[in-house]
Amino acid sequence: MSLPKAVLLLSGGLDSYTAGAMMRADGYELFALTVRYGQVHAREIEAAREVAKALGVTRHVELDVNLAAFGGSALLGDGEVPKNRPLDEHVIPVTYVPARNTILLSIALGWAEVVGAGAIVIGVNALDYSGYPDCRPEYLEAFERLARLATRAGVEGQSIRVLAPLVHLSKADIIRQGHALGLNYGLTHSCYDPGPGGRPCGACDSCRLRAKGFAEAGLTDPAIRG
Repeated sequence: MSLPKAVLLLSGGLDSYTAGAMMRADGYELFALTVRYGQVHAREIEAAREVAKALGVTRHVELDVNLAAFGGSALLGDGEVPKNRPLDEHVIPVTYVPARNTILLSIALGWAEVVGAGAIVIGVNALDYSGYPDCRPEYLEAFERLARLATRAGVEGQSIRVLAPLVHLSKADIIRQGHALGLNYGLTHSCYDPGPGGRPCGACDSCRLRAKGFAEAGLTDPAIRG
């Protein structure tokens, strides 16, 4: 009997790695999609390749969709990445990339139809996050409704689900889940503004949320080199 298929949006960060590992443990065959969307922290693309190998995905596609042509985000080189700012989920930061998750999910939806996948997996979480509106459960539910209406699979009664297994977990809980699954977080990259050689800055929102998660989980981050 063949395994159920899922398209995994794989960024190279610890969230997408953990989400993919959880789905693999649940018996899914994974097809990984990594999008080079013009992000200045392109070190994560290298990490995604390593993570895809570790997950044993059936296929890993890297796709170019250059959102930097529009700008509108510090992650696209439009302004500076903020450091050591107060983390407030009610303030949308300048690292928000306009409509990014909608674009990524739409691409994943197209591939899911092609390979016959019944699910798209995304590693967003709504507890420890940077205030991005497209990480909320209500957004994911709305996109799943769109998928039912906008695809042949949905119209024919084979709806493609949007699975976000981390959405109600804290960063510490996510790291505990991954640790229990034996994941090597040394493969992952989270920093928005890495230094030479890809060294994390330690001060951007993503670095601080990651450090907070490891500290609360009582674990050492293997990606931090001395």
